[in-house]
Amino acid sequence: MIKLIASDLDGTIVDREGNISERTRRAFLDARDAGIHIVFVTGRPFRWLTPIIEAFGGMGTVICSNGAVLYDLEQDRVIWSRTLTAATAKQAEQIILEHEPNAAFAAETTRGLHLGANFAEQNRTLGSQSVLDLNSEAIDQEGIVKFLARSKSLPIDDFYAAVAPELTQLLSVTHSAFGVSLLEMAHVDIHKATTLDVYCRELGISADEVMAFGDMPNDLEMLEYAGHGYAMASGHPLALATAQHTADTIEADGVAQVIEKLLK
Repeated sequence: MIKLIASDLDGTIVDREGNISERTRRAFLDARDAGIHIVFVTGRPFRWLTPIIEAFGGMGTVICSNGAVLYDLEQDRVIWSRTLTAATAKQAEQIILEHEPNAAFAAETTRGLHLGANFAEQNRTLGSQSVLDLNSEAIDQEGIVKFLARSKSLPIDDFYAAVAPELTQLLSVTHSAFGVSLLEMAHVDIHKATTLDVYCRELGISADEVMAFGDMPNDLEMLEYAGHGYAMASGHPLALATAQHTADTIEADGVAQVIEKLLK
């Protein structure tokens, strides 16, 4: 029996234009009406939840920043966050620069985005932002929930393979996009599944009562954790190899198809 549905956003239910289809929206609402808990689990910061708000309003709880933030969408507040220190981020920066001297960096904190030189594409708007300074006390006071490293020369899988072995004892490292070579790093104990497990335990729900959907390497632990894990057919090969099941593509409303079948 499924008591909770956990779903990634981008590439899973949110398309390239940033929209959630009406069929998918209706499937989640029907699942909620049937008494199933809904939790969205995303790499996005809590400030970038526009697709969820537009589709569902202030519905429920969202696990953000790959598990580093638990956010109450209904009350518009951070329930808790797990941060890493600026000193740890600085260590990671030094390791990455040894392998990719032209890497650019940024940090998501509980209060905003801190951009290093050459991180963002010219003229791209990323919302409210500050200059990244890993030596400042302010960034530690805010707390880094996600440290980002971008390569403009190495493909993402090559970038990850080059640095991950030296980083895994220091922090967690993953990636979540096909179109940009971007590493996403967090506290060493944090990924989507750790926070999802905490959330489920509070509700008295076991892993075998969870259905989860995802498409990228930052979803791997969640897909392994859930008793019913679905990778999107259009997802990363690692996601497809990890999940027990495959859902149709986002263009075909694959998640909605699975939920509709569940509710029959």
